Amino acid sequence: MDYAFFQEYWWLLVSVLGALLVFLLFVQGGQSLFFSIGKEQLDRKLLVNSIGRKWEFTFTTLVVFGGGFFASFPLFYSTSFGGAYWVWMLILFCFIIQAVSYEYQNKNGNVLGSRTYQTFLFINGLLAPILLGAAVSTFFTGSTFTVNRDAIADLSGASQVISEWLPYKGIQLHGLEAVLNIWNVVFGLAVFFLARTTALLFFINNIDDETIYKRSRSALAWNAAIFLILFLAYLFFLLTKQGFAYDPANPEVTYLVDYKYWKNLIEMPAVFAIFFIGVVLVLAGILLTLLKEGFRKGIWFEGIGVVLTALALFLIAGWNNTSYYPAYSADMPELINHSLNIRNSSSSPFTLKTMSFVSLLIPFVLAYIVYAWRALDLHKITRKGMLDPDGHNY
Repeated sequence: MDYAFFQEYWWLLVSVLGALLVFLLFVQGGQSLFFSIGKEQLDRKLLVNSIGRKWEFTFTTLVVFGGGFFASFPLFYSTSFGGAYWVWMLILFCFIIQAVSYEYQNKNGNVLGSRTYQTFLFINGLLAPILLGAAVSTFFTGSTFTVNRDAIADLSGASQVISEWLPYKGIQLHGLEAVLNIWNVVFGLAVFFLARTTALLFFINNIDDETIYKRSRSALAWNAAIFLILFLAYLFFLLTKQGFAYDPANPEVTYLVDYKYWKNLIEMPAVFAIFFIGVVLVLAGILLTLLKEGFRKGIWFEGIGVVLTALALFLIAGWNNTSYYPAYSADMPELINHSLNIRNSSSSPFTLKTMSFVSLLIPFVLAYIVYAWRALDLHKITRKGMLDPDGHNY
């Protein structure tokens, strides 16, 4: 197993983490539904406690996703998190108010009231998926930065700035310019409505209450429809646009290729199969729930489909000689050779190989997560349980 194998392997692991994060954003999607599905206080308590038992999974996966990038592709971490830090700080702020809100909304001495904290959760549910979606979309649309690789080994004491984020039309926005690209916004909104769709399927499965079931099933149709329209529009854009390829003999050279991401799917049949199966499962989970009265297991079809579809998108962003973090804009096409790919941004062979041994523990971690998830869902969320003074409720 050579250096290239470990680079491919770690992009796969990071992609799996990213795909799981996309699915787990249903927590944020559920929080954005608190006031539309939960019209009364007890209704909202059902929703808060259903989602509240899962919010740590999303937060932990986000942290591990960032940590995995830092360990395996540190040049991306320093470039994106160090340059586009305003958008990452906004995302972090959203998750901070989420953690605080779940823990303090019903504490004694809460002078703000539970509704205030539920509003904070709504803000997290609204902004986090859109910002994360827009940030991930830059893997395909590009960002404006430069990388000075000579500074990595510069021990002379001179300036050692490795990555520099460039101003947008003279204004330094540090990543917020991503939302000025319409396609980044489209993808962010697609992630947002996907999170809401998954959350509605989760409520239908997790809450044993006829009122919540009817409202969730009613809201599912239009949320899923908006998601599908946005996703199909972005998918058409992605598969027909020019992509960013690098020369495998010289990874520092990046160039534009017509229909690059479509070609990636065709040239990697296994990834195409993953994508196709994922899309079919997403549609199956939604349609079975809408067309079959009383069907409550749509979350498992749709959830697995979301993970597979997102995994395929991450893989076509970084595999098959593709620059996963392109330095490019229409105004500054000369930046393209500063783009990052798995060859020129990864950790050393020793680091990747050593971490690969540690990664063998991942199946045990996943098994524990499945066990914890099942333990939390042994009993459905009910109104009776929410009124139990001895229950552990948010």
